[in-house]
Amino acid sequence: MRFDVMMPGTNHIPGMYPWAHELTAPDYRRILQVIDRGRFHAVLVSEHLAMPNFEVPRLGPYWHDALTTMSFAAGITERVRLDSCLLVLPYHHPLRFSKAIGTLDALSGGRVSLTVGVGHAEGEFEALGVDFAARGRITDEALDALLELWTAEHPVHEGEFFRVSGLAVEPKPFPRPPIAVGGNSRPVLRRAARWDGWQPNPMGTTLADLPAMVHYISDHRGAEARERPFEVNWLAGPARTDLPGGFRGADAGALRTFRERLIESYREDYPAHGVSRTAVPRPAAIASTEEFVAYLEWFDAEVIEAVGAD
Repeated sequence: MRFDVMMPGTNHIPGMYPWAHELTAPDYRRILQVIDRGRFHAVLVSEHLAMPNFEVPRLGPYWHDALTTMSFAAGITERVRLDSCLLVLPYHHPLRFSKAIGTLDALSGGRVSLTVGVGHAEGEFEALGVDFAARGRITDEALDALLELWTAEHPVHEGEFFRVSGLAVEPKPFPRPPIAVGGNSRPVLRRAARWDGWQPNPMGTTLADLPAMVHYISDHRGAEARERPFEVNWLAGPARTDLPGGFRGADAGALRTFRERLIESYREDYPAHGVSRTAVPRPAAIASTEEFVAYLEWFDAEVIEAVGAD
């Protein structure tokens, strides 16, 4: 099992982790250093370029730029991978995006992974002048264009939405970053089958739904894709696990029960449902940077140590 950490404070969703809304640059550095010292697989960063006004009460207007945050994390860390959770690919022209990712991969020592999706906030598409109804086709073509830009000495791409030729484009990431696709629809599953992983949206599905969906992906993987490893990254924490009083407020018995339930899920439930990667669950009652850092160190020593980290 691989364990990721969703970077706190990169968005300010109302009512969710209010302590993280007050993080400063030194706080971010400290959290990243703790993650990098542990056995965590990746730091996850999400993306919204803007927030439609009707969504502000639910999601808030404050969202970091994902690529900037990933670059900041690359400079603080040395080992942990840098991943998106997720990047809305139709927002990015593949030529500009290939340069940004190639540069980030070079400066991080090859530690970039990508999780991409088609997006859902129609207002963002309108502001960018991107056809919302065509977002699936745009995503497929952008992925094809990125592969060409990253692997061909003289890249040529002539598509419906993008045209690139007669240009030298470097640095190229080598090997190319692993690419996972996020979402739950059948087109998303077929898209994921072409690449290296799938990140289901826990808001629209459950752990019990995954085996059938993983089987559908497997049925659509071609011979070339089957030669590559494939990851399923389930972001939701195990059921029936929480620390209502926070990490520091939990007594030894509560922590023991919490640990045992997590270990059981990661050793048995998650693999049985096809999951190979997950995000570290964040107890809702954690109240400070100090408590979050202590919790990460405990999770690394008590849970990852017992489960094993691939």
